[in-house]
Amino acid sequence: MDKTDDLKIGARRSYWNEAKARGIFEAWQQSGETLAAFARRLGVNRKRLQRWASRLGVREPKAIRFHPVQVRERASGLLAAAIEIDLGAKCCIRVPPGFGAEDLRRVLAVLNEVTPC
Repeated sequence: MDKTDDLKIGARRSYWNEAKARGIFEAWQQSGETLAAFARRLGVNRKRLQRWASRLGVREPKAIRFHPVQVRERASGLLAAAIEIDLGAKCCIRVPPGFGAEDLRRVLAVLNEVTPC
């Protein structure tokens, strides 16, 4: 029996105390799944998880939204403008023309350590 099987058995029990619920929500947050997908995988009623989430003050993270990007090339084939990467209210990265890809990877790695992107 693996961890997932133990989690399924524990989640299906009729009574959850606060410690049990917190353990289940910790597993959900580590899974990266939506609350609905996690409930389906465990075979637990989604509404039960939602009620416990409300009691514990746990919120489902907002979905990441991707926006369309439009790239314009100059006649020479080179982009003259900087690239802007907006990471929300706290962070915007401006990458000037000619900035090295490896340098950008290092910047993003440091940002990811502080605040996961």
